[in-house]
Amino acid sequence: MFALPTDQPVLSRPGRPSAPSVSTVEVRNVTDAEIPQWTRTWASAYLQPLVEGTADFMRETIAHDRVIGAFDLGQCVGTYRSSAQELTVPGGGFLPASAVSKVSVAGTHRRRGLLSRMLGMDLRGALERGEPVAVLDAAEYPIYGRFGFGPATSMAWFEIDVHRAGLDPRRTTDTGGVETVSADEYRKLAPEAYERFRLDQAGALRRDAMWWREATGQRVRPGTTWTEPFYAVRRTPDTGEVDGLLCFTAEETWASMVPRSPLYIRDLIALSPAAERALLRYAVTVDWVDTVHLPYRAPDTLAPLWLDDPRAARLTTLSDYMWLRILDVPRTLAARTYGVEGTLVLEVRDADGYAAGTWLLHGGPEGASCVRTTQPSDLRLDVGDLARLYLGDEAATRLAAVGCVEEVHGGALRRADLMFRTGRRSWSPRAAVRSAAGPA
Repeated sequence: MFALPTDQPVLSRPGRPSAPSVSTVEVRNVTDAEIPQWTRTWASAYLQPLVEGTADFMRETIAHDRVIGAFDLGQCVGTYRSSAQELTVPGGGFLPASAVSKVSVAGTHRRRGLLSRMLGMDLRGALERGEPVAVLDAAEYPIYGRFGFGPATSMAWFEIDVHRAGLDPRRTTDTGGVETVSADEYRKLAPEAYERFRLDQAGALRRDAMWWREATGQRVRPGTTWTEPFYAVRRTPDTGEVDGLLCFTAEETWASMVPRSPLYIRDLIALSPAAERALLRYAVTVDWVDTVHLPYRAPDTLAPLWLDDPRAARLTTLSDYMWLRILDVPRTLAARTYGVEGTLVLEVRDADGYAAGTWLLHGGPEGASCVRTTQPSDLRLDVGDLARLYLGDEAATRLAAVGCVEEVHGGALRRADLMFRTGRRSWSPRAAVRSAAGPA
């Protein structure tokens, strides 16, 4: 494993602007007393209202996380946070991950290498903590590829025209097993069901107790108003076990005495196709609703196929979603299973050094191993492109077509596709808390 010395910053390289002197700017961990100004810097960058209680709310949010700041003569001009996470990989294994968020640099201090320094400090720390990968939700596409991240999952948003969908609310067999529940019941049932769900969902991340408190209104950020959503679960007909979760909001709207209410699905988690079918059909047949907004789905979601007319589900957004940074290649590649038994020698380029080297991967449906090797390479690629392949959401042949992967030995691209690709695309579920697209 290669790691930079702990006192060495990430170096400038082609594609990054040259940084002026940063001698007055200190990048370090944030103290408790500095949380208010750290919060103010973050809120300004994210266009969030800074009201009374925001700093205390943030203090609780980041209590167990790694919080980094850039300080110029004592003033916070950059923010960065990472937290311990678990990423589900193909085959059902869990990989420790550093989940990056709350990243910002004040407009007065751009182009000074502050993001490089904060990110470099945390990535070195991730290796020391035993986290072989880092993940994040990129607000802008061009930023993180320069630091070795690559888009590992994608997401799609749909708008469903209820009247075109062709579902009959009186056809109760469509929604068998679905029952509405109170917020308290949902809080009791949902976490356990989600834990079972993420066991087999490549790309899924853990949802901790604080996540569920915020998602169900027990913890509300100052300056925002909580409107209680509607909750439903789906139970299996044989055991009564919860195998599906649904959370949504709706706005009563009328036009010329005709109901035109939009329904926004915040969260739809299903452990089986039957559960997804029942919960989606329930949402689409809610009275007075004419449009259902379904965000943050996998691009190959079955949702349109559960409608009598799949064209009723109009794709409105298709985008990258979770970005992955591989730090420890052997541990990361050995953590997942592969579609077919095979061997690949991967020559990985990494300007920051963490993943650089030539690696011998032997993998199959039962497991994998990965070690450094001197054998001739089959494929050459950057670490960010290896991240694209890792969860099975991208194909090596596609990346080769746009010049991101070089095939050294004939047949290696085809073999990589067969090994890395998964039957269904990986998915990183996210609960939508507002109707517009954007980062958390």
